[in-house]
Amino acid sequence: MAQLRTGVISFPGSNGDHDALSALEHDLSVEVRRVDYRETDLTELDAVVLPGGFSYGDALRCGAITRFSPVMEPLRSFAEAGKPVLGICNGFQILCEAHLLPGALLRNRTLKFHCFWTTIRIEQPATPWTSSLAAGDVLRLPVAHGEGAYYIEEHRLADLERNGQIVARYCTDDGTVSDEANRNGSVANIAAICNEQRNVVGIMPHPERATNELIGGSDGSRLLRGILQDALASAT
Repeated sequence: MAQLRTGVISFPGSNGDHDALSALEHDLSVEVRRVDYRETDLTELDAVVLPGGFSYGDALRCGAITRFSPVMEPLRSFAEAGKPVLGICNGFQILCEAHLLPGALLRNRTLKFHCFWTTIRIEQPATPWTSSLAAGDVLRLPVAHGEGAYYIEEHRLADLERNGQIVARYCTDDGTVSDEANRNGSVANIAAICNEQRNVVGIMPHPERATNELIGGSDGSRLLRGILQDALASAT
């Protein structure tokens, strides 16, 4: 199988791009490069990651300005071609603002910035990014966000449920989905979703910051490794 070529888009204000590049290259041995937000050609890439951070200083609304970056139009074509896209934290917000994913991310119900480890339960393993996991798997990952409360209207939530687009929910350590575990106040405890085609995934916790026990945990590598498994399956 040819080496998987992955790009991490760096926007003005991104601060998770270094983490994503390091995790993919050093902990997963993936061929990866930084993609400047002004680039307009992603055709040589096999997968794209939108990292966390504060793109454009979160001015107006998280991701609201970023959606107009030059790289976003080729990213839309990339996604529409069925290629894997992962948005982490601010990347999730950007994908929602660009309407590549449904819903929106609102202020945490605590009105405070959250920076701690949390647990999520995998609901949908049939995406390129979760293909190495099973439904019900529990991952321990860090969060770092002020606007992490996922919101979608009730009738559209029903669509997500019916289409299997809820990828992960906040849960307790034993996998129980409860309000106590849903500290940012996301609708239906949602921590990650995907598009109908399931190639575009947005996740609020940071898997790229949990790929080595030396930094507090390695459950993130279990999730990110899915892209390698998916590429291998596609090549056979």
